[in-house]
Amino acid sequence: MNDRVVPEPERRRRRPTKQGTVLSAEVIVTTALRLMRQHGAEALTVRRLGAALGADPSAIYRYFRSTDDLLLAIADELIARAQQDWRSTGDWQADLREIGLRIHAAYQAHPQAALLAAYRTTGRENETRAVETILGILRGAGFPDPEAVAIYHAFVDQGLAFAAQDAAAAALPGPARAADLDVWHRHYARLPAETHPHIAATARLLVTDMRRSGYPLALELLLSAAAARLERLRAAPGRDA
Repeated sequence: MNDRVVPEPERRRRRPTKQGTVLSAEVIVTTALRLMRQHGAEALTVRRLGAALGADPSAIYRYFRSTDDLLLAIADELIARAQQDWRSTGDWQADLREIGLRIHAAYQAHPQAALLAAYRTTGRENETRAVETILGILRGAGFPDPEAVAIYHAFVDQGLAFAAQDAAAAALPGPARAADLDVWHRHYARLPAETHPHIAATARLLVTDMRRSGYPLALELLLSAAAARLERLRAAPGRDA
């Protein structure tokens, strides 16, 4: 792709493409998300985007320097969707729970994009707003800055790690995904108590539970640990009540 993105005021192409689409960065990102959802991560190419938009692929150069630049915009868009219409409740645990679940859901809605974007750092508007919001929640709850940063780090990494893992499972071809889940039924559920007493005792629960994401419980454990940490800090000698 081009090394130079045309500044917004100089993007003069306002005639619709062959498909009646007026190009913009937002339209390109939305189309890229749709293509990846339908055809997989390999659909993120300038050629396929151009074809889907009904435009010459070179037109995309006016908005993005490279496919990686476009990927960062896609990552930022997923973060934007997670934050849409979010409102603080004033309860720091409830607010973080809602943010975490929203981020996870946004990535699961686009698993192919999540495979490429969940571990990227964009430094763009929506990511920056999310960082500011989460740190604000933690500092407002009373965490000292070193603790706020450490918990922010754990919270975000946990959420994105689960998002990537669950997205990878969701992006598997249907037969492979079904076969993986069936292992719990056809292998683990049949292990004898004589050799594997703990698996045998919990087999029915395993068959059911392993079909769900572990993220909601992991998130609750992290929030509970953070709350206990905050109580210890408040009770520490020399700390104001």
